[in-house]
Amino acid sequence: MTGTDVSADTTPFFSDDNEREGPTDNGVGSPQPEEEESASGVSDKRAKLTVAVLCYINLLNYMDRFTVAGVLPDIEHFFSISDGTSGLLQTVFICSYMFLAPLFGYLGDRYNRKLIMCVGIFFWSLVTLASSFVGKDHFWALLLTRGLVGVGEASYSTIAPTIIADLFIKEKRTNMLSVFYFAIPVGSGLGYIVGSEVDDVTGDWHWALRVTPGLGLLAVILLLFVVQEPKRGAIEAHPEHTLHRTSWLADIKALCRNLIFGIITVVTGILGVASGVQVSKKLRIKTPRADPLVCAAGLLLAAPFLYLSIMFAQASTVATYIFIFLGETFLSMNWAIVADILLYVVIPTRRSTAEAFQIVLSHLLGDAISPYLIGVVSDSIKKSDSYMWEFRSLQMSLLLCSFVAVVGGAFFLATALFIEKDRQLAENYVPSDDAPIVVPKRGRSTKVSVSSVLI
Repeated sequence: MTGTDVSADTTPFFSDDNEREGPTDNGVGSPQPEEEESASGVSDKRAKLTVAVLCYINLLNYMDRFTVAGVLPDIEHFFSISDGTSGLLQTVFICSYMFLAPLFGYLGDRYNRKLIMCVGIFFWSLVTLASSFVGKDHFWALLLTRGLVGVGEASYSTIAPTIIADLFIKEKRTNMLSVFYFAIPVGSGLGYIVGSEVDDVTGDWHWALRVTPGLGLLAVILLLFVVQEPKRGAIEAHPEHTLHRTSWLADIKALCRNLIFGIITVVTGILGVASGVQVSKKLRIKTPRADPLVCAAGLLLAAPFLYLSIMFAQASTVATYIFIFLGETFLSMNWAIVADILLYVVIPTRRSTAEAFQIVLSHLLGDAISPYLIGVVSDSIKKSDSYMWEFRSLQMSLLLCSFVAVVGGAFFLATALFIEKDRQLAENYVPSDDAPIVVPKRGRSTKVSVSSVLI
């Protein structure tokens, strides 16, 4: 790798650059084999050490956050403040953390993440230490320093998970992130314990705030000499693609697409359920088969819009969202109606069991197998690993959803033929005290009434 191949955000900051150099033969000893590096540019051993350091810092962050909670009564007594006023300590911190997170997200996507975290944690350690020297008449200074602590935490919490994402993929990434976030409850508990115990031992709550700054400086040293900045997206990017940075507005626009889809799902769910119930109510006046007919209409109307939303996915974003909106609205029409059908065709003493069977069968024939089935179909269609084939194969496999919607509509139409009779049977069911029981007769079973065997 030449010097021109290394960008600012992939070059390790204060890392061991000689790790990248090949073995040299200077006549003394034999060359040592290099540890193989992944596409991220970080060896597996270094990647695991990086996660360990990040977990330690995450633990430290939450320790510091809850240290104040462990000594809060002493802080209130020291400053002679009320519970409401002391609650501002957390409010100020969270507000600072919340509003600065987008800023550090922007910086983390464009500049050296390791450097940003080092500066942020160093700053956080200094202001935390400074907060332990606040005098009795300067509660405002404690509020200010707690707000500045949010600066340091925002610089770390928004960036650390992205480094883990660039080191591992699939199940390994999930496992590493679970370890990383496991530090949240552990660090929270340790912060409360350490804060209160140090306060008890020293008799001064100020000392409780002087524990994490020292550990924070150790974290900066570990970041400098252990953590190595991975190449962004290299571990999961396709060979023919080169990742490039976009403007902040472009990033927000791309992220808002997920938000738009979520909003569409919420709105269509409300509209679909409400409209399905209202249409069914009005149609019941004309026919007792209204419920399955509305469900069938919803699925049959949803099918073409689902098809069109999939086919227009690449050609027109606006058209895709319109078709998704209509398709999801019609799909949602049957949610409440199906539950109602199940309840009125089953007698009250068996409804819980019926609900259980309905849950098992709907998931067994639905979301339990559908992701796997669509994935298998996509893999069978795919002819190469190019981006276009990945898109096309998944697009074609998702057309199964339209087909299943049509099949579902047909089943609801068939249900309409029997719904009236089944409902009447459930409504007119009368349990009989003289219900037949089975008794053996000459080696066989036969049904006789209860009264025939009573004395």
